[in-house]
Amino acid sequence: METTETVTEPEGGAAPAVSRVVVCEFLGTLLLVFFAVGSAVLAGEYIGTFGIALAFGFTMLALAYALGPVSGCHINPAVTLGMLLARRIPLRTAVEYWIAQIVGGIVGAALLFLVAKQVPGLQTDGAFGTNGWGDRSAVHINLGGAFVAEMVMTFLFVYVVLSVTHAGAAVGFGGVAIGLALATVHLIGIPLDGTSVNPARSLGPALFAGGAALTQVWLFLVAPLIGGVIAAAVHQVTHPPRTDTPPA
Repeated sequence: METTETVTEPEGGAAPAVSRVVVCEFLGTLLLVFFAVGSAVLAGEYIGTFGIALAFGFTMLALAYALGPVSGCHINPAVTLGMLLARRIPLRTAVEYWIAQIVGGIVGAALLFLVAKQVPGLQTDGAFGTNGWGDRSAVHINLGGAFVAEMVMTFLFVYVVLSVTHAGAAVGFGGVAIGLALATVHLIGIPLDGTSVNPARSLGPALFAGGAALTQVWLFLVAPLIGGVIAAAVHQVTHPPRTDTPPA
């Protein structure tokens, strides 16, 4: 994931080209949707909730180290919003990241949909790794409960991302913490609403699932962004920018 070093000192010591960072955010979101959401769509019956949570965590961990040195590997609009509010990235970069993430999520879902259609008897309508409340929740959580859950889970994830990429954080271990945080929120959130904490991850599959998945997707676009805003605000309190100067 993004660290102070990888933002200010990218490969070769030069600022990364916009095309490279945008491609990384597109590719990372595509792969997260295809492999992590794909674990639920294609293998959920065999690996269960625990396996799906690990798939999200392991995919995030791998991508953090693969793409972090180039783009910071946000691959999540809520993380990008947190980084923007923490003044780690400019607005233009945030907008470019958001576009790349949304398109990447849709393309990843399209590839997953194509593969799923080749599996005889596999249903893609209505579910397809999407999020939901009420009858679409394993525990039938209501709208309000799902909204609060998504805010709190996204708060944890974005707060961890901001904290382990802070200037004072231990170098080299951020990806591990971020992967574990994503796995943790999925262990808790999958029975509740399928776990979003990422608007791009939710939007892509919902477009292909249709029906109630598409009518309910608004919650999984809005609540994670609010959670990201809260995480950025709390992080500014617990991890204020360093203003001290070393002695001469």
